[in-house]
Amino acid sequence: MTTLTTNPTNHSIRRSMGMAPLLNARLAGFLYLLLVPLGMFGILYVPNTLIVPGDVAATASNILDNETLFRLSIVSALLAQLVNLAVVLLLYKLLRPVNKTVALLMVIFITLGMPIAMLNELNQAAVLLILHSANPSIELVGLFLELHEYGIQIACIFWGLWLFPMGYLVFKSNYIPKIIGVMLMIGCFGYVVDAFVFLLSLDLAIAFSEFLFIGEVALPLWLVIKGVNVEQWKMKSAEINPTHR
Repeated sequence: MTTLTTNPTNHSIRRSMGMAPLLNARLAGFLYLLLVPLGMFGILYVPNTLIVPGDVAATASNILDNETLFRLSIVSALLAQLVNLAVVLLLYKLLRPVNKTVALLMVIFITLGMPIAMLNELNQAAVLLILHSANPSIELVGLFLELHEYGIQIACIFWGLWLFPMGYLVFKSNYIPKIIGVMLMIGCFGYVVDAFVFLLSLDLAIAFSEFLFIGEVALPLWLVIKGVNVEQWKMKSAEINPTHR
């Protein structure tokens, strides 16, 4: 009599491969959510705490009195870009089965913004160097703070652009709710419009991104809580790679 046995090692490998998209989704969602406190601290909290609009001297005094906080904002901004790199790589793996070309476009857009955002922190470092120099110049402090704001707005163009291909991929995926994809595509225009409004010095009393960011909250929350429909992900993967089962 011949006894049929199942190789436990092969079963374990197949199970691990089946769980991979779910693990990638949850890790991507967790890291995406981590961008919220990092971004809010460096871009919103610290500037709102230390910068006095129209008074560079008072701003300089605040920075010197709270130098550790100011330095932490630089570190926070740099960490945000490193986390963002991990997020986009995980999302690429997760969304590539939908359309590899569009997924690459998503990666290109966000990675173009990363060096801009990181190098922009040199303006903050310059502020500290000026304030600690033998003859600190308030005018130069104001100049580099302005340049930093311009750098953020330029990076915002790419922070917006990557949302459109990502939203398209989510919408077409069938393993993440389509409504999240729609919200992401809409969110793209908030960042881009706000950036050009700033660069063109248009006097608008509204920041569109403040109302169109919902997709960037909905996606990571969904990925962390629900993950993805693994069967649908496998079907999409099989379409581009028939050997994937």
